[in-house]
Amino acid sequence: MAEPTGAAGVAEAPPAPPVSGARRWAMVIGVALAVILADQLTKRWALDRLSGGEMIDLIGSLRFRLAFNTGMAFSKGSGSGSLIGVLALGIVAVLAFVARRVQSRVQLVLIGIVMGGALGNIVDRLTRVGEVGSTATGFMSGAVVDFIDLQWWPVFNIADAAVVCGGIALALLSARAPAEEPSDTSSADPVDPVDPVDPVDPVDPAGEPDPPRP
Repeated sequence: MAEPTGAAGVAEAPPAPPVSGARRWAMVIGVALAVILADQLTKRWALDRLSGGEMIDLIGSLRFRLAFNTGMAFSKGSGSGSLIGVLALGIVAVLAFVARRVQSRVQLVLIGIVMGGALGNIVDRLTRVGEVGSTATGFMSGAVVDFIDLQWWPVFNIADAAVVCGGIALALLSARAPAEEPSDTSSADPVDPVDPVDPVDPVDPAGEPDPPRP
């Protein structure tokens, strides 16, 4: 069977099959868990390697330096960890609701990245209560571990980068969604070349009346 072609005669790719519910959640949850794992492993490394005040210079202004944050991402809003944690949980819930109708695999991966980043910092707020970096003992008052230092930007971590970069990419991808194309009615209602009001008799073009039959 010949493949369908467009107006220019170029073969059109068949539409991608819809993403099933099980595959959708496998993609979102799998990506989120991968981000959480990478975030927690790098934070554990930073705690083990940089706790003595050491700094590791890499390329240009990039270096690793241990810092603790009890506020929002990028060391802002110090002391408001409980509120920020609850807001992060709300964002995760909204993204999970949105993912129920998403068919784009790229968007599903980005949703998983943002969710994993938000949950990565929530893990710190829940498990590091009363530990180094935080003296509070309330709900989600644990300090988030930061260690990526650009020296011209607040110190951050893998989870922060996932939330910001994934969120920006998701917003740009949503903004570039194609607009609905106008429907083509030329083939549905073709124009009749013969005038239906005054048709021309092909036998007698002059329009003379036919003689009466005996």
